[in-house]
Amino acid sequence: MVLPSSFSRGKILIIAIANQKGGVGKTTTALNISSAFAILGNSALLIDTDPQAHSTISSVHDLSQSEKSLYDVLIDNNVKIEDIIIQSTVPGLDIAISKIAMAKLEPALLGQIDGHFRLKDNIENIKKKYDYIIIDTPPTLGLITLNALVASTHILIPIQSSYLCLEGTDDLLETIEKVRRIANPKLQIIGVLVTLHDRRTNISKDAVERIRKVFGRKIFKTMVTKSVKLEESPAYKESIFTYSPRSTGALQYKKLVEEIIRRGKIKDS
Repeated sequence: MVLPSSFSRGKILIIAIANQKGGVGKTTTALNISSAFAILGNSALLIDTDPQAHSTISSVHDLSQSEKSLYDVLIDNNVKIEDIIIQSTVPGLDIAISKIAMAKLEPALLGQIDGHFRLKDNIENIKKKYDYIIIDTPPTLGLITLNALVASTHILIPIQSSYLCLEGTDDLLETIEKVRRIANPKLQIIGVLVTLHDRRTNISKDAVERIRKVFGRKIFKTMVTKSVKLEESPAYKESIFTYSPRSTGALQYKKLVEEIIRRGKIKDS
């Protein structure tokens, strides 16, 4: 599969994949767009902030390569993010690994004045090494997701085309505005991605129209449909581009990456 040409170097894109609603394809999207950037020949880093560690489990063969995880980096100033970055199964894609210990982060940082800035401060030390950094977030709007939004240049919002597609959207948009006002005024929504779409059903079609009314031109033209291949590829620790390069899912994520590159150029010009 031929992927699009790379985003012009000089401006790094740090993209948080975020939606507090679970099951909308955050990890699938994080894995496949970060893999695409690496396949293009870019230096790419995937940061897994989710305590469930699905990005980590789906892209690392041997987790014993690092005894520590992102939790240790964010809680202990003596542990650097470089200490928990390892090579993923995708050539050229590094991953900052997560483990279940991340579930202890929020109570551990409660009341810390710099609690929202821990991830940003650590990324500052290594971001010049990468062209793209993708951050996979948990399905909450807690301190972990806030760390991701504060550290990012952009946010990509995946939304499933289902009956309850817009549930919690107001809370997410309100959180983004608060982050802009208080900690990260340059944070931009690079786009809204419709996921798990089923063109055959009226519910999915109606959901897309409701999403369009709220987000307008922020919606990516590309929609990701339900796909067995997309579900299977993480089990084999592969991206869709190597597991099933001719599949519909691969084609859709290829088109999505093209849109991200175009929007990144426009927004950073």
